[in-house]
Order: sequence, then C-alpha cells, then structure tokens
Amino acid sequence: MAAARQVLCLWALLGVPRVRCEPIRYSVAEEGESGSVVADMAEDVGLAPAELSARHARIVSPSGRHHFRIERGTGRLVLAERLDREQLCGRSPTCTLAFELLLVDPLQIVPVEVSVEDINDHSPVFPDERVTFNILETSDPGSRFPVAAAQDLDVGSNDIQAYSIIPENEFFAVSFRSQSESDMHVDLILQKSLDREEQPELDFTLIAIDGGTPPRTGSTQIHIVVLDVNDNAPAFTQKLYVGQIMENAPEGSVVLRVVANDADVGINGDITYDFSQAGIHKYSNFAVDPKSGEIRVMISLDFETTQKYEFSVRAVDGGGLSSMCKVVVELLDVNDNAPEVVISSVGSPLPENAEIGTVVALFAVSDQDSGANGEISCALEDQLSFSLRSDYKNYYELVTISTLDREERAQHIVVVTAADAGSPPLTTTHTFTVDISDINDNAPIFNQTSYTMFVHENNVPALLVGAVNATDRDAGSNAKVSYSLVPAHRAEQEPCSCVSVNSENGHMFVLRPLDYEQLKQLEVVVSATDAGSPALSSNVTVRLMVVDENNNAPLVLHPAQDSSPPSSEVVPAWAEAGDLVGKVVAVDADSGQNSWLSYELLKATEPGLFAVGAQSGEVRLRRPLTDRDTVKQKLIVLVRDNGRPPLSATAVLSVLLLNGLWDSHLPQQSPAAEHEDSSLTTYLIVSLVFVSLLFLVSAVAFVASKMCKRKDLSSGHVLYGASNVPSYVANGATAGTLPHAYCYELSLTTGSGNSEFKFLKPILPCLTTQHCSTEEVDNVAEQFPPLPVTVGDSDFESPGMQPGAQFNGF
Repeated sequence: MAAARQVLCLWALLGVPRVRCEPIRYSVAEEGESGSVVADMAEDVGLAPAELSARHARIVSPSGRHHFRIERGTGRLVLAERLDREQLCGRSPTCTLAFELLLVDPLQIVPVEVSVEDINDHSPVFPDERVTFNILETSDPGSRFPVAAAQDLDVGSNDIQAYSIIPENEFFAVSFRSQSESDMHVDLILQKSLDREEQPELDFTLIAIDGGTPPRTGSTQIHIVVLDVNDNAPAFTQKLYVGQIMENAPEGSVVLRVVANDADVGINGDITYDFSQAGIHKYSNFAVDPKSGEIRVMISLDFETTQKYEFSVRAVDGGGLSSMCKVVVELLDVNDNAPEVVISSVGSPLPENAEIGTVVALFAVSDQDSGANGEISCALEDQLSFSLRSDYKNYYELVTISTLDREERAQHIVVVTAADAGSPPLTTTHTFTVDISDINDNAPIFNQTSYTMFVHENNVPALLVGAVNATDRDAGSNAKVSYSLVPAHRAEQEPCSCVSVNSENGHMFVLRPLDYEQLKQLEVVVSATDAGSPALSSNVTVRLMVVDENNNAPLVLHPAQDSSPPSSEVVPAWAEAGDLVGKVVAVDADSGQNSWLSYELLKATEPGLFAVGAQSGEVRLRRPLTDRDTVKQKLIVLVRDNGRPPLSATAVLSVLLLNGLWDSHLPQQSPAAEHEDSSLTTYLIVSLVFVSLLFLVSAVAFVASKMCKRKDLSSGHVLYGASNVPSYVANGATAGTLPHAYCYELSLTTGSGNSEFKFLKPILPCLTTQHCSTEEVDNVAEQFPPLPVTVGDSDFESPGMQPGAQFNGF
C-alpha cells in the first residue's frame, strides 16, 4: 500500500502541479454543534483569510454532502452540521471524512481528511429483552449456554468491556470472549448442577457494561427452565456460513441454507432455526425458514448502503438445547447507479476574443458503484469549439479549442456525457449553456454599394430625397450606427454644405434649392460609424441627380427682337409658294423634353400668305404674291417648349414684298437728291466689284467642302430646329439673354425657292449700338461656316439692287 500511495503521489505531482499530494489531517469529536471550529485552515494552507475569499475557496466533497464549511472572514474550518459517527461510519474502527479544498483562481486543490472521534453516546443493547433457557437437570457444571451478545454502536474503549449477573447466584456465572470486534461470544456457565425438584425455574438479569466515562449499561432478563434429560444439543455442519447475492436480487431469493444435526430422537431431536439477533433492525432484510434453515431476502438490498451482512443463526432442539453459527452475506454490486456530475464553476458569458485554452467550466464526476461499474469516462457530443481536459482525479475542465465568433453563433450548447464501464453502461448528461459576449469586430455594412437619389430643381429647403441604411453584425452599443458626411477627397476640408444626413436614421436632405442649369449632379460620401470602442466605420458614395424643371422660357436668337430699326426679310415678286422667307431661331436653357421647341404663326398682316414650320421655325410662302398684297408684312411667331406647363416666347418678323408696283410707290426725288444718288451709285458699284472678287475667291476655297456636304442635304432645304442649334449656343443662353450680339447674313438665289441661313463670323466693327461676341461667336462660326447658295448660274438679284448684293438681315 505504501508503494502504491507513493506512485499515486508521484503521478499527481507530475500531471497536476497545482495539487497537494499529502492531505491535511484534522480530528473532531462527534455530536459537535453546527458552527463548531475544527481548525484554522487558512493558516494551515499558508494563506490569509482574505486570499481564501479572493481565490473563491470552496469545499468539494466526493459524496456531494458537505459536512464542513469555511468561514469567509476568518478562514477557519467549522462544522456545517451535527456529526453522528455511527451514522457515518457504523462500527468501523476509524471514521475519516475526506474532501478537497478547491481554490479556483488560480486553480489549487488541497486534500483534507477529518477523523471523527467517537464519544460514549450509546448504551449497550441486547437483542432480546428476555431470554429463556431450557436446561436439562443433568447438565454438568461448566456447561456453557451462549447468550446473544449485546451490541454497542460505540467503538474502542466506549464499546462493551464487561458483563455481570444481578443478583449473583450460585448456579450461573457469565463469561465473554472476543475473537474480533464483530465476533463477541457471551456464555452463561453452569457453576452447580441443577435440581428441577428443588428449583424448576431461575430468573436473573444479565448486564453489559461499556468502558465510557461515565459507563453506560444494558440488560436482558434471563429465565432458566430446568428440563428433564436431553443430553444432545444441535450441532451445525459449519461454524461459519458465507453466501453471496446480487444487490438487485428479487424478494424471496434464497441466499444460503444452514444445517444443524441433533443425535437425540423424538421431540429432543426436532430442530428449529431462528436469528439470535432478530431484534436488531438491520437484519430484517433477511428471514430464516424455521424448518429448512433457508435464509431468504425479505426486502430490496443496496450495495452502496451496506456491502456485507453478518449475523448469527441459532438451532434449538425439542429438548431446549441449542447451538449457534455465524452467517456472512456478501452483496455483489450491479451497475445500478449512473454517474453524477458536480459543477464547481462556470465562466459564462465568454468574450468572443477569448484565447484558445480558456477554461469555461470546472466540474467533477462520481459514481456510487464499485469496480468497473464505478469507472467513469467523459466525452463531448459533436463539439468543434470546446474540449474536455482531465485535471485531477475525477475533475475535468471544459476549455476552448478554437476561436469563437458571436456573429456566427451567439450561444453554444455543450453536452457533457459521463459514462461508467458497467455492462450495460449507464450514462449521465449535463448541458452547459455558454453565452458568447460581443466585441466590436465588425464595421457597419451598407445595403448598397452606392446610392443614386433624384431631386427636382427649385426644390424646397430641407427636402428629404432618400435614405442610406447600414447594419452592423455586432450587438448592443457595438451595433448602434450613426451617419455623417465626410469629404469625398482627402484634400477637402468639409463636405458639401447643400446636403445633410440624419445621424440616427440615415435620411438624406437637400438644404437649399438647386438649379439644374448650374448643377446637374452632386456626389457626397456618407460614413456609417458604430458606437464601439474603438469605433469602426465604412463609407458609401451617394450620387444626387438634379432633375430638370421647365423653368426657362424659349429665347429667340433670330430675328433679333431688340434691333433698332428692325430688320426686314425681302421677298421678290416672282417668289413661289413654298419658298423660304425667313427662319425663327430659338433655344431653351432646359433639357430633355423641356427644351423641345415648336413654332406657330400667332398673328400676321396677311394670315393666308405665310406658314411657319412647326418643328423648324421656317417661314415660307403659302401662295404666290399678288398686287393686292401689302408691301410691308408683320408676322408674330409663337415659340413654345414641351414642358409641363409649357413656356413660350414671341418673335416679330418684318417682311418686304418686292412686286411690280414698287417704283410707283417710291417718292419722287429732287435733282439734288438724284445727284447724291448718282454719287452713291458709283460707290456702290465699286463696292460690288470688290465684293464680287472676294466672293469668287471664297467660292473656290469652299467648293470642295460644299461637294462633300451636298449629299447630306435633302431637297436643297436646310432646316433649323431646336435640335440643330449647337449645345454651346444653348449654354450661352442659360442666363436668360445672349451675352453678346451676333451678326447674320442672308443670301437668296434667284428663282430657286431655296435659301440657306448662315452664321457668319462677326464683322468688326458692327453697329455702334451692338457688338459681336468674341469667343462664343468664333465657336459658332467654326460650326456654321458661310456658304454661298446658288441655283443655276446666277445669284439672287432683286429689283433696284445690283447683282450679287447681300442684305444684312439684322
């Protein structure tokens, strides 16, 4: 045993360095009051009382019943309940209660043994209050008559030490001898031969005395009946009978059979069996058949309560002679107790960033069965995150073996199964619920990679245009998201001041009215930040698209409405129906359908003479001219966009009709005027010659360009609608008026019915009241170079004008 103990201690020292090998031993007298001090455990362990409390000291008992407790303030070991040695250990010579002092943080286990000392608190008790002996009168002096010994639950010196007879008599004396503590023989010794005729019966008291201070006594009444001759007592075939039976044997099962023989015959040879100690309650589990001597089980047996029963069986013949034998019944253990799991500590909730190997729970397992039935193994069911680690004896630690992620799994259900090695094995399961606490390891995530929101121009201030939404997989304050605007680029100091976001719900607001013509779209960056520490954030781009509204009326570019005097279009007398008279050119600063323009003739001097193209704005003759037509015609053209509601503008166009009556209507000139006109004519001729030469040079330079573009023209008509106006012309009118005046030239050809409206580069200087644009007009001239329009071999000529003359329309 000493070698085995040294091996166990060596194993504990090598495998579990936090366990003390040699236990601390104390002793305490039984029947002490609850709260009685056993020892100063803090001093014996070498710790201050405060350290015991700080390290969560507790007592762990293998049986699960706590007989002792530790005072937190003093560190003393005191009784938790009243101790009864006889109830705890029976008649065992020693009574030791073993437990462990468990220090949780850091883990330390200190084995402790407390020896419960016996006190003389029980008196001797005889199994029978009255014992009758039938003794033959022929019995020889020195004959022994066994008496069932008294039982004292105390042990050692407090056990029975002597027997005496009161009152003393001359016939009997008492003798007792002890082969072991559990095998004591008490005999009445016949000192003098009996004489039935003198004294047929005899009564006295047998007293048992223990060795306590003061001593306690027990007594039984002895009644002696003197019989006639019966000189053979029953004799058992064995002095000791040993039987074994399973603890789960059913009631009525035969354990063994005792046999006694008697040499006498007749009534003196009839033997009956009974228990000599039938009065003691613990032998009521068995019964003996008085005739056959079979010993049977009367009630259920429990190996965990009592492993062995010892009692005596007496055989009595018909003449009153008797003999006794000892019977030992051993119980065989069956696997009828499942393992027990005793929890010492549980660490929950567990942070999700806990390191691998973190102890989650500490528990112990035990089994009341013995042998293989009491050997326990523990396992986990389907666990990838936790494992069991054997700590000391039957202690286990539940530890983490992988990283934890609360967002994937916020709670782990860990099932521990404890199984014994019995056949069949019994199991016990215990469920640990491990909650995972959150840390801020996830940044907010927007539900879209980018957002596009629309707002109509001229919006009201603080207009809600949409919302952004971000979620955070964390919990609690780590998942509370707030929104803010951040600069789109690092170089920017502040985000756009015309947009804001609600920090709580992510609603986007436009703070001031927007103008599509100034700002068509805007990009801002919204940041979502959680409330963790440190805080995590993510950004998303929000594109704000300004939707155009019809807030700009059409702007008439030609004819110029502010020219003084107004320019006029000239129509020759031979013009035919469908010939182009002029063209109204207008633009709209809006976009989309809000910039689609349509034209209609609102008012005219001769309503049936002219027609206006609804899409092109071209003014054409509806019929040939007549002598009845008024020479000066005034047309009012309405230009309307396609917005809802539509906006419009009017253009006033003056037209001169050149017919055969033109000279008769002219006023007669005076001779001085005629002389002045002659000089003017000379200058005009010189100018026309110069212009003609320039025209010929220009025609040669542009003939190649004209040939390339001729195939793109349809029926010789050039339409000028809103879609033909270059974008930079519209952009130049965003302010509502043209920034500069433009110069235009109209060239008409004879008899063609076709004409071409041309933008010319500004001729500097222009009229004193006007000026041509610089940069913008150059761009227009580059897009629309002046091209001569010819039909046949002649240019347009009008009466009273020299061939090749050109008219500045405006």
